[in-house]
Amino acid sequence: MSARLTNSAGLLVYRRAHRGVEVLLGHMGGPFWARKDAGAWSIPKGEYTPDEDPFHAACREFTEELGLPAPTDRPIDLREVGQSGGKTVRAWAVEGQVDPAAVKPGTFTLEWPPRSGRKQEFPEVDRVAWFTPDEARAKLVRAQTAFLDRLVAALERGGSADASHSAVPP
Repeated sequence: MSARLTNSAGLLVYRRAHRGVEVLLGHMGGPFWARKDAGAWSIPKGEYTPDEDPFHAACREFTEELGLPAPTDRPIDLREVGQSGGKTVRAWAVEGQVDPAAVKPGTFTLEWPPRSGRKQEFPEVDRVAWFTPDEARAKLVRAQTAFLDRLVAALERGGSADASHSAVPP
């Protein structure tokens, strides 16, 4: 049986701080990730339907996962990456300020323990933090590290992506 292919869209929020550029990541919630750190962080993202605009879905998913409005600065299109399991993730970088203490994560329901018949609710993310790109590289799901490289390259070029990759905020 093949894995179900899904498309997700997300935002990589960044800020310019005294340590240089920092990016906002969320530690994935739920029992599978509870005792993991390396490779257990992600950009806020979620699935979207084929008829939905991916950038608008990325903004919606940011709000659903973190309980805060998505930053509205000009986005930088970071294009797509393929994750293990067949998921394709499309991302945009947006400059903004987010207070991790203000995050009120959305939740999901999961049968836990497996085959127990008990449904439990877990947070989408159980913590959120700012990291330098080097710190983030050790935390992120492996495929998403490409977004860091693309963001750093775009900022070195002057803070914007190629015009063919720009999007307009909602």
